[in-house]
Amino acid sequence: MNTINHEDFKVSQSIELSNVPTTFDLGADKKKIEKELEEVREKLGDFQDTIYAHDKYAILICLQGMDTAGKDSLIREVFKDFNTRGIVVHSFKVPTELELGHDYLWRHYIALPQRGKFSVFNRTHYENVLVTRVHPEYIMSEKLPNVNSVDDIDDAFWEKRFEQIRNFEKHIAENGTLIYKFYLHLSKDEQKNRLLRRLEKKEKNWKFSAGDLKERKLWDQYQSCYQDAINKTSLPHAPWYIIPADDKPTARYIVAKTLYDTLTKFEDIKEPELDDETKSNLSLYKEQLENE
Repeated sequence: MNTINHEDFKVSQSIELSNVPTTFDLGADKKKIEKELEEVREKLGDFQDTIYAHDKYAILICLQGMDTAGKDSLIREVFKDFNTRGIVVHSFKVPTELELGHDYLWRHYIALPQRGKFSVFNRTHYENVLVTRVHPEYIMSEKLPNVNSVDDIDDAFWEKRFEQIRNFEKHIAENGTLIYKFYLHLSKDEQKNRLLRRLEKKEKNWKFSAGDLKERKLWDQYQSCYQDAINKTSLPHAPWYIIPADDKPTARYIVAKTLYDTLTKFEDIKEPELDDETKSNLSLYKEQLENE
């Protein structure tokens, strides 16, 4: 199977999303890719134990993508070998009344991972510059001062929101949170195929919503908003990775491999050593147990 370099998917300069491929050839069949994924996710699971014991970094994984991009199944397959005590998945849906009583970042702040743990944001704080930008009327429910109508939501409003998001990520990064942002880049044709499967297969009907078709008609607007958000917020401490997502096994493998390759470069992440007294008495402790 072809090797990959995570830097090839990392956004380090301005991109045109329409020029970024939604497919990637790993040079292997589905069975081989799934086997490779199994191996790397087992290594990730072992490394998670080390991060948990090290207890100095928190890891935030952000997943974004159009409907049917494969976020849910990616979470299931990539993190299957994690100890459940070390990872929490948050799926952010329409804000609740309680959440709307706070600023838009509040619900994301309180869901951040503690040191030694992973948090996966399935849809993220970026919804606040994606869905709300396509549907600016949603902003009205936030009851913001000086926003009395949709006409008040201008370009300056969005630039300020991007600045707030950059500041949010800078703050948590400077305090020990490692941030990984993955955009699952799906083609419009593949989304059509996946929506059709939801309609054709009875066991997948529950996933379908008529709203999916309404949002699909806004495809170009969403792509423009994603491109703008990625270009304005991909920074060294909080990079975006654009993951070709037309093939789910390939996307899952690239995400898992990117996480493993980048996390294992942190030489300071290691299990703590025993103190000298405990270390010098290991034989004594073993003898005590064996003689019980």
